[in-house]
Amino acid sequence: MKVLTQFERKPLKFEHPEFIISCTDPANFKPIFRDIELALSRGYYLAGFLSYEAGYYFEKKLYQDKQYDFPLIYLGAYKHLLKDKIIQPTPDYRLENLRLNITQEQYSSNINAIRDYIAKGDVYQITYCLKLLFEFYGEPLSLYYQLLKEQPVPYPAYIQTNKFSILSLSPELFIKKKSRHLVTKPMKGTWPRGKSMFSDLVAPLRLKYDRKNRAENVMIADLLRNDLGRLGLNIKAPTLFEVARYKTLCQMTSTVTAKVKQDISIYELFAAIFPSGSVTGAPKIRAMEIINGLEKEQRRIYTGAIGYITPDKDIFFNIPIRTLLINCLPAGQAGKQAEMGIGGGIVWDSTPAGEWDEGLLKAKFLTNHSGVPFSPG
Repeated sequence: MKVLTQFERKPLKFEHPEFIISCTDPANFKPIFRDIELALSRGYYLAGFLSYEAGYYFEKKLYQDKQYDFPLIYLGAYKHLLKDKIIQPTPDYRLENLRLNITQEQYSSNINAIRDYIAKGDVYQITYCLKLLFEFYGEPLSLYYQLLKEQPVPYPAYIQTNKFSILSLSPELFIKKKSRHLVTKPMKGTWPRGKSMFSDLVAPLRLKYDRKNRAENVMIADLLRNDLGRLGLNIKAPTLFEVARYKTLCQMTSTVTAKVKQDISIYELFAAIFPSGSVTGAPKIRAMEIINGLEKEQRRIYTGAIGYITPDKDIFFNIPIRTLLINCLPAGQAGKQAEMGIGGGIVWDSTPAGEWDEGLLKAKFLTNHSGVPFSPG
């Protein structure tokens, strides 16, 4: 298992683990955190991921008695944290047969169902996801670096195992803990880049002051403030509605901070805030119940968390959006099966057509790059 993180332009490499901590059986979920604490106490660095479905097992109300073929938790235990060099291998890959796992009609029906839940007062917002499916040929690491070169992001990561590869071109921070100081930056709000110089200059301002996007963002920032309030003190939101420009779009984040115990248990920390409210909606538990009923497939790595924990319990994880999962086993003669989640926050002002278009916009970093036909209808 190899893990590369390039968070905030500081490349790190974790390679050749002493052992792997993995969980696919919910019966072992809580006990696995004893293994995590033991490994940290023995001086190991832990690097890897939690899948979105791990979030069901931090909350009794969401518990599902089932076995998973994709890990809920997958962490390598490493003796050393190594500084890495960003390399640029020769492109050696191709993508074929890009398609969505849902029709636009089915998608519209689900968006309207979410709006009905909002109208009844069940939730204020739902982050609803679909998937882009495709076949992959070649070297996953080559595609990862090429995508990163074309659209740099602040929290990219790459994971390679003997069963799958994960390519995360994530612009979103889940959690960064240094000693007692904890930071999270929920991302909600999307706007297309402008087609002219002037429209491109004003696009970030249009996002920053758009009523719908501000409503999405502030709801999730409040949810994160409440989640962090379960853990620590001095909860603050020092910045709201920050807009960053990427190659194909603009996106908005807010920053929430807290002070927590330096030696807080890993289970306690993740139980309070995982998964991020930015990928569920609010209130979180009811949102996750609705998501489980509406989405066709497990999210797996998409909207989980990728990162590392040091022996001193410093923590750094992204939220794996814009993240590809490539299985190592071939799908017959059609290359390796691969997928990428696409999500958006649905509020009362959302429209099925508008959300569909926003999802396609978020996928453009891959669909525009692939060089093969993609018909989303």
